[in-house]
Amino acid sequence: MGKANDNIVRRRRVFYIPGYDPIHPRRYRELYRKEGAAQARISGYDLALRAKQGGGSYGWHVDGRIDDIEVAAEFDVLVWSDIVRDSMEQGIVATYLQLARTAWTYIGSGALWRLMQLRKGPVIAALYPVVFLLVQLLLALLVGWGIFRLAGLFVPWWLGLAGFGVMPFILNWFRKQDGKFFAYYLMHDYAYSAASKGANPPELEGRMAEFGEAIAAALQTDVDEVLVVGHSSGAHLAVSVLSDLIRAGRVPADGPHLGFLSLGQVVPMVSFLPKAHRLRRDLAYLSKTRALAWVDVTAPGDGCAFALCDPVAVSGVASEGQQWPLILSAAFTQTLSPARWKELRWRFFRLHFQYLCAFDRPGAYDYFQITAGPRTLATRFKGRSPSGSRIVKAVNKFTDMAP
Repeated sequence: MGKANDNIVRRRRVFYIPGYDPIHPRRYRELYRKEGAAQARISGYDLALRAKQGGGSYGWHVDGRIDDIEVAAEFDVLVWSDIVRDSMEQGIVATYLQLARTAWTYIGSGALWRLMQLRKGPVIAALYPVVFLLVQLLLALLVGWGIFRLAGLFVPWWLGLAGFGVMPFILNWFRKQDGKFFAYYLMHDYAYSAASKGANPPELEGRMAEFGEAIAAALQTDVDEVLVVGHSSGAHLAVSVLSDLIRAGRVPADGPHLGFLSLGQVVPMVSFLPKAHRLRRDLAYLSKTRALAWVDVTAPGDGCAFALCDPVAVSGVASEGQQWPLILSAAFTQTLSPARWKELRWRFFRLHFQYLCAFDRPGAYDYFQITAGPRTLATRFKGRSPSGSRIVKAVNKFTDMAP
């Protein structure tokens, strides 16, 4: 797996695959700049960002000096935010229809009940937009009913029905406030995978093929490591992209080391759906390959992730010879000071991005040392035991890997 020297990385290519996020990828550059500087101060190393040279995908360059070794890392954000934005262009009525279809997909297939056997947090996160959108609808109905009853004191009842005309204005007000509530955003997120019952839509498959081409090109260069980072929904996209590359023989045995770091993964939300044949097949394949090192990092404090759940095992596709992933905990309650944990504890969406941020009591997991430090992913975690709290029970109803 990769070059003979497992010890030192001086040049690295990092490909970051975001989750379901409609925002421009510059947010990830600024997050890396701010949080990397904070982690460098805490941990006593040097990081410097500068603009990426040349064209291609959006990214940046990092110069790191860690353990007295200088490392140059080139970052690329593999963008699918335009696909996300297109999927979110739904009117209010269309969103409520989405709600009904998505709820039926998860409940009718039995996936919701099985997901609850793993972690309650991400299931609650999935139910939140359903409940909150229904509450919005109920409030709009109550206001309309109140106006109808009040108008009935003065005008014929059929004129009072006009009071229900206030409902679209109330629902539209809630939608405009979604930057605070995230109900519409989360509804579109879960609906995107549920619409095809776990299969990838054609536009996403096309974009994933482009991601694969970019990674394959990097594997032909003289860097020491190619590291793919998949966060949240980006983790299951990375599983399939990497599986395609390895199956096609596009990972050279004497080329750069290939590492895969999955962070805050929500793989079961997709792999538990009836038509997620491709994802289950790719999980099974990637779990046994020796062409890469795969480390999966989550934290029980992250209520939006399936913390410490082995995505291969819980999906019911683990088999003899499984090598990956190595399941590790970011252990927020230990790696964040009590004051910092108190500050972040109820900020659920912020905690879901903590893997990309600084820790004031850092442990073995350090995003900036992994992406800009002198050791490969495999070397950094070589010999490390998986978390003793990991969940490996197969609870998925759907384990078939072919349509």
